[in-house]
Amino acid sequence: VSTAAKLSRHITLNIPLVSANMDTVTESAMARAMARLGGIGIIHRFLSIEKQVEEVRKVKRAENVIIEDPFTVPPEMTLGDVRAFMRREGISGVLVVKGGVKKKLVGILTRRDLLFETGDHKKASEVMTKDLVTARPDVSLDKAKDILHKHRIEKLPLVSKDGYLAGLITLKDILERMENPMSAKDKKGRLLVGAAVGVKSDTIERTGALLKAGADVIVIDIAHGHNLRAIETTKLLRKTFGMKIEIIAGNIATPEAARDLAKAGADGLKVGIGPGAACTTRIVTGVGVPQLTAIMDVANEAKKLDIPFIADGGIKNSGDFSKALAGGADTAMIGNLLAGCKESPGEYILDRGVAYKYYRGMASYDATREKVEQDLAARGGDAQAGGGADGFFRSPEGASGRVLYRGEAGMVISDLVGGLRSSMSYLGAKTIKEFQKNAEFIRQSPSGQIESSPHGVK
Repeated sequence: VSTAAKLSRHITLNIPLVSANMDTVTESAMARAMARLGGIGIIHRFLSIEKQVEEVRKVKRAENVIIEDPFTVPPEMTLGDVRAFMRREGISGVLVVKGGVKKKLVGILTRRDLLFETGDHKKASEVMTKDLVTARPDVSLDKAKDILHKHRIEKLPLVSKDGYLAGLITLKDILERMENPMSAKDKKGRLLVGAAVGVKSDTIERTGALLKAGADVIVIDIAHGHNLRAIETTKLLRKTFGMKIEIIAGNIATPEAARDLAKAGADGLKVGIGPGAACTTRIVTGVGVPQLTAIMDVANEAKKLDIPFIADGGIKNSGDFSKALAGGADTAMIGNLLAGCKESPGEYILDRGVAYKYYRGMASYDATREKVEQDLAARGGDAQAGGGADGFFRSPEGASGRVLYRGEAGMVISDLVGGLRSSMSYLGAKTIKEFQKNAEFIRQSPSGQIESSPHGVK
């Protein structure tokens, strides 16, 4: 079967999975893992603009056919500073260049060059490899492989006829490309990545910086997407960035909301009010729609509008994942299932021999207080428990705690996609569209639900 699905009007994924834009779920490590598996990760917005941009850049640099802006250092930089730079960026080597905008390649420094150098005071020019193997910028991938193999090197700088740096091809990127044939990539062969923004005063500045860094899709992330500010922000982003931007707006739960956001210029929607594992919105406010109902209601309108949407929240296993897609969603967003993975940014906890990771809803007390403290610090004030920057009390609408450690994200994703593929085979469907067309839903009694689960086995 084919699990390819539309994320938005102009972006297609190889698996219909998106990692949640939560601060204990998705930063660059998770986004890289998701894209390599065929999905996409959305970098959360609870970072400074500079930090969020850097997370996007890390994904875009992770697996390129050609790295157009490789890391470089000047010849006069000390080895101590070079080592610190390589550690900070997580790289195994740097190119040594002279000049500003146009950079003249003069050498290369790798971990092998630095291995037995004990002094940090030496300059890069004293230790670097000067006799370089290079290629022209228009070199084919097959030719690049031959050069790397012939000279037993791992990095192939690309230089123009007059010796100026034009890019870099690495053995690591070629191997990862071969090992991950299902990877979701852009037109330049880079991993896909999305980034979330809010509806505050810095939205235009943040969005512009994220697009410049290479973000493929911008997600307007607020709890209540059928809201005047969300609609106006969608219009503003479309007007400001034109067709250069792919916009997903949410969260919503009604056909009317889908209609209004599509009219405002959204390329995709995010559906889900209150179904998340760490969400208490329905308990605190009494507002929300059971997720399968919301998916089916929005699906009818989305088909008319020809706009894809993400089912965000409520997925506890591959059966839930399959039902969300069968009900009409194009893709599904998961948070809790990935929060316990190695790649998530949540804190790792070992308690009496059992491993956990910290997880929280973005409207939880902890997350809300942290955001308030940041806002008040910017204004020179002090945070009060539960108080907002505007002095009003905020009832938390999320939970925080810990989830069991689940290992690498690839194991969780493989389980979910394997369940979906099996579900599609039961329905005689080769594509997601056929799957939705063939699906039938029935009402189930409590005893039927018990029968559906394992029983009578110890």
